[in-house]
Amino acid sequence: MTTDQDLSMDGQSARAVLAAKGIDVTPNKDQGVIKVVKRQGLDGDRPMIGDRVTVHYTGKLLTGKKFDCSRDRKEPFSFNVGKGQVLKAWDIGVLSMQRGEVCTFLCKPEYAYGAAGNPNKIPPCSPVVFEMELLKFEGEALTDDGGIVRRIKVKGDGYTNPNDGASVDVHLQGSCGGRLFDCRDVSFVVGEGEDKGIPLGVDRALDKMQKGECCVLYLKPKYGFGSEGKPEYNIGPDKDVVYEVTLKDFQRAKESWEMDLSEKLDLVGDVKNKGNQYFKAGRYYQAVIQYQRITSWLEMECGSGIEQQKRIQDYIVTAHLNLALCFLRIKEFSQVIDNCNKVIELDKSNEKALYRRGEARLLRNEFSLAMADFQQVLQVNSSNRAARAQISICQSKIKEHHEQDKKTYANMFQKFAERDAKANKQDN
Repeated sequence: MTTDQDLSMDGQSARAVLAAKGIDVTPNKDQGVIKVVKRQGLDGDRPMIGDRVTVHYTGKLLTGKKFDCSRDRKEPFSFNVGKGQVLKAWDIGVLSMQRGEVCTFLCKPEYAYGAAGNPNKIPPCSPVVFEMELLKFEGEALTDDGGIVRRIKVKGDGYTNPNDGASVDVHLQGSCGGRLFDCRDVSFVVGEGEDKGIPLGVDRALDKMQKGECCVLYLKPKYGFGSEGKPEYNIGPDKDVVYEVTLKDFQRAKESWEMDLSEKLDLVGDVKNKGNQYFKAGRYYQAVIQYQRITSWLEMECGSGIEQQKRIQDYIVTAHLNLALCFLRIKEFSQVIDNCNKVIELDKSNEKALYRRGEARLLRNEFSLAMADFQQVLQVNSSNRAARAQISICQSKIKEHHEQDKKTYANMFQKFAERDAKANKQDN
């Protein structure tokens, strides 16, 4: 076990002691990071590249002088390991640890603070020592709701990733409850994985992957096979699934800025039709991907002439209206309102945008705002019976809300009166 006494001698001796007791954990074995285990961790898993790790650490010079300590701040430190967010020595060292392990790392300058050091703390070209405890680790969440979690087994090459519309070649292994149900090589277009029976979560993770990467994806039902399940794989409804994905190769699609307007307009029709197919099949998330491609391509475009400009605006309006309808189906009401607002900016009397915004506001219990939208619909089209029915619902909801408020306040005042009467009795 390494002790503080090991670091109280001169730097050369301390380095020799640590090097003699430790093992070289650097990939190229240049003794850049020497590890000495002070307390064994729990048997089992180690972090993978991209995992969110939480550690306590103490940093010292070889003289034993402390320059940083998370325990002094009484707050552990978290980062995504192997992503270059921290010192190179940390990325290398933590990947070698197990949960609960405590160890000491002797780090060469090129793996730590380099030739510059750290002003007022670490002299230039200084080896440093870190004592580190790995408290916990978990996969990298690729979505805000934690529905897609990635753990990287093999890091990919390069700095580019597939984009929507890219052609990819992948190897897949899907499992559920430990049972392998899918194992194949498959090629498809990113954003259209549904056509090959590939779940949304795999499709959406690809734009974070690099060529050659092998990762494990943990998918919640929303990003797997949903409430329908997958009968052909004998997977029931609302099941978590796990996919191991290897990105063998890919060819990126052209970005918006790489295409001229005529190219975009040539592609828009097919993309819109693909979105419509997904919508009719109830694949609303997949439909969203297609409609958003259209808005990203055309929102900043100006046509050469009135006719072309009208064509562009019609595509944009239709795409936003379709997005609003998709988001209504998946109950993301703020997104419905955002897309309807974009239509109304272009066409303030658009009946569908006003109606769908009213629906979203009603479902968000914004009854007065919803009623105002439905009233505007009637100004545009006085024969819209659905809007008239929605106004009646809004009026009932507002009345119900007021009645509830009156009851709440009445109960509140009754309690105050009883409390005051009780207090007066005690005074007398």
